[in-house]
Amino acid sequence: MEILNSTIVITGGSSGLGLEMCRQLIKKGNKIITCSRSLEKLQNAKKELPELIIYKCDISQESECEGFAEWLRINHADLNVLVNNAAIANKIDFVNDLSSLEKMTQEFLINFHAPIHLIKLLYPLLIQNQNSRIVNITTGLVYVPRVIYPFYNASKVALHFFTQVLRSQLKEEKIKIIEVLFLAVDTPWHEGNPPKIAITAEKAISEMLEAISKNKTEIRIAKVKLLYLLYRIAPSFALKKINSL
Repeated sequence: MEILNSTIVITGGSSGLGLEMCRQLIKKGNKIITCSRSLEKLQNAKKELPELIIYKCDISQESECEGFAEWLRINHADLNVLVNNAAIANKIDFVNDLSSLEKMTQEFLINFHAPIHLIKLLYPLLIQNQNSRIVNITTGLVYVPRVIYPFYNASKVALHFFTQVLRSQLKEEKIKIIEVLFLAVDTPWHEGNPPKIAITAEKAISEMLEAISKNKTEIRIAKVKLLYLLYRIAPSFALKKINSL
């Protein structure tokens, strides 16, 4: 079923893939709420999309997640879709980077802990509304890691398996648990130097929304399909291939 006439929270929707999600879902007549740590980015997003509802929130902080959830309960009780999109990644040499443990903590807080915390806080609201969905954004790197992203890989693998468990535990409930796995998308993430296999954010989100409309629950976008097959058939080759990009 297509996502229409819904009230949707998208974390990290002020730029990149998240902003493109906001853009396309607003066009479909949905009410979109997004949060970000950066008020400036949120305000810029709202200039482009005046219908967008913005809320400044650092999801790595439990108290701010709780405040956001309470604000949603009071102001947007019709919430029926949560998209856990916000994420960070650090390119590091684990042993030689003096701040590697600090970066590890921050990545796991944002990429893994925050989505779970928001699901726990917002589930009572989501489940009381029609056509409810939880959408967790992960990556094809859950199958084959890129060695430059030691914590991003690991945090997304954790979210990947948590999503599978949550889907199983809630299989009798009227809520869909969806995972969307992206790989290379031409966004500011790549700092102006996207890999050759990168697709546009518009194409990536269009493919995502089409798959959701067909009731798919584990959605592999573009080259993730190929990476998954390589991982199943020749894992060592897949590891070399993904790290040669």
